[in-house]
Order: sequence, then structure tokens, then C-alpha cells
Amino acid sequence: MERRDHALFPEFMAFYFPSAHAEIDWQQAHVFLDQELAQIVQDAELGKRLVDRLVQVSTREAGEQWVYIHVEVQGQHDANFPERLFTYNYRLYDRYRRPVASLAVLADEGENWKPTHFGYQLFGCEVGIRFPTVKILDYADQAEALLADPNPFALVTAAHLFTRETKGDPEQRYRAKWRLAKLLYERNWDKQRIIDLFSVIDWLMRLPTELEKRLMDEVYTLERNVTMPYVTSAERFGIEKGLQQGLQQGLQQGLQQGEQQGMQKGEATLLQSQLARRFGTLSDAVRARLANATVEQLESWALNILDAKSLDEVFDQG
Repeated sequence: MERRDHALFPEFMAFYFPSAHAEIDWQQAHVFLDQELAQIVQDAELGKRLVDRLVQVSTREAGEQWVYIHVEVQGQHDANFPERLFTYNYRLYDRYRRPVASLAVLADEGENWKPTHFGYQLFGCEVGIRFPTVKILDYADQAEALLADPNPFALVTAAHLFTRETKGDPEQRYRAKWRLAKLLYERNWDKQRIIDLFSVIDWLMRLPTELEKRLMDEVYTLERNVTMPYVTSAERFGIEKGLQQGLQQGLQQGLQQGEQQGMQKGEATLLQSQLARRFGTLSDAVRARLANATVEQLESWALNILDAKSLDEVFDQG
């Protein structure tokens, strides 16, 4: 789950942990406490985590409780994983003195690895933890059911499985990714949800550049056929993804040419590409304006693309 996972969190729980979902009072606000989690869990020796979440929720029966959600998205199992959850759990309890539920989703390829507990006994003293574990591979024979499931995390799970099945076969992966992309629009979800989910699918199902371009062209055509207004979800995704890549590219160039100059060049090149795709061939005057703009102007114009109906509006708003 990414930064916009606040809105998707109830569906995440409903899909992977339905029993826990049923015990939470979703009429009450749930609060993400990732910064506090980062302060509590700092030891490098505990290993790298791609996604860690700490969420405060209210139960249906009584009061509030802290729920710690650990989503591990990696291709190999970690022998220290159970001990890590145990460590996180007792540190969180030590800080908040509230019940803590540690939950795990595993996306590794070890069919026989599914840890559910950690503990030890000594001189009659027993210490440990048991935690619910969801294994992505357990859904391997449910592909069609996943694609028919209205929960967005069914598609995310399918994307994980398709990524594994199409390893080394880019054409097959292209077809699977295109199938998932089309399903996003068949659900009649709003733009931001499509962008968020497409971002996850895109991150999982990497394609060679040529196939990626073909896929995005198909998605652009699909969105135009369903007459989505102004900038499409695919274009918004492309702009957001491109801005991030442009910034990274600019920073890399900045190591050699000066940080500010590198950022400006990367963003100017990206923005020129986005404007050309949206409004057609650019004049020399527009290209010159981009080349001479400040980083702040470029960032402002890039955001204006999202709602501008013409090239003039991009610059008039900035």
C-alpha cells in the first residue's frame, strides 16, 4: 500500500483479514501512525521492510486499540521474520500500553514457508506471539475468482500472481497487465482509485520499454473511448510517474552539472514530452520558454496540465 492507502485500508483488511475487519468499527476514524512507528522500530539488524504500517482503530465492542499491519512484499522468505514481528509487537505495547495485533502478508515464492508464531520457554516461563499470516501463493488457483472480485486488493493479488507466472515472458506479461488495466475501468472506479491501483500494478508488472509504450497507448485509447473528461487517469498517472522520474533524472545530472541545473533540465524535458502528448507539436517559442523556466515554474505548469483544456491555460495559470 502506498501513501494514499488510508482510503484503501478498510478494503485491504476486508480482503486479507475479514475476521479482523468485522471486529473494527469503521464508522470511527482510523489513523495512520507511520512516523511514530519509524521512531519505535529503528534497528538496522531487524532487516529491510518495504511496507510497514501502524494504524489506530476502534473496535466494535469497546474502546480503541492499536493495530500494527506488516505487509511484506518481497520475492524471498526471511528466516528472521517471526522474531521481527515479535520484537515490533512488544516494543509497540511497551510504548502505548494498548493491545497490538500484528498481521502479515507474504509475497515470497516459498510454498512451504508460512510462519505463524515465535516464542521460547525457559524454566517454566513461556513468551511468544501467534499472528495471522496471508500467503499470496495460496490464491494461485483462484485467478478467475480474483478477477471477478470487486475488492481492489483482489486485483493487486492477481497482479502478484501474474508477475510470477509471466517471469521471462514479456508478451504474456503484457497481455496479463492489459487485462488488469481494462478491469480497472470496467469497475467504474473514480480517477484517483484507478491511478493508485494502476501504480501498484505497474510497479509489480514491469515491461520492456516498447511493450510499456504499447500498453500506455492502449490505455489512452480506452479512456478516450469512455469519454473521461479533461486529463485521463492514465495521463494523470503518467504525469505523476514522470514527474518523479524527471526529478530523479535531474538529480543524477545535478551531480555533474550542478543540482539546480540538473533538476531544471530533467523537469523541462519531461514537461515538454507531456505537453506534446497532450496538445500536439510544440512551437519553438514554447520549447524555449520551457528551457529557460525555473524549476518552480516547471513544477507549477506540470500541475496545471492536469486540468488545463488548452496549452495557453497551462501557462496562464502558472
